[in-house]
Amino acid sequence: MTIRRISSGGAFEPKVGYCRAVVAGDWVHVAGTVAAPLPETGEPPEGAAAQCKSALAIIERALNEAGAGFSDVVRVTYMLPAADEFEACWPVLSATFGDNPPAATMIECGLIDPKYRIEIEVTAYKPAR
Repeated sequence: MTIRRISSGGAFEPKVGYCRAVVAGDWVHVAGTVAAPLPETGEPPEGAAAQCKSALAIIERALNEAGAGFSDVVRVTYMLPAADEFEACWPVLSATFGDNPPAATMIECGLIDPKYRIEIEVTAYKPAR
């Protein structure tokens, strides 16, 4: 089995010792992902729904680089510091996964910085063709 690592170029990847995604055979494992900072403020967007959309865009780029997409995602974990903010993300998630919903778990937990309202981790299965 071949293993390929995908970097997003984020500052924390070399500091912490991880990469955005790992392709291991037919599997794509995307690391927990938070929203990207807005260029004008350097801070993440306000609110869980906007941060969810931003994190999904980063995840989509990693999946695409791995030769996969959201329709290949079989497992997703959502981590939020406040469970009551999750419902605001539902329309974004439903639009993203559409007719191919993955198995999912939502966990209420502390994140690395209180400005982040959601972190998303996915696993995709993309058989070699």
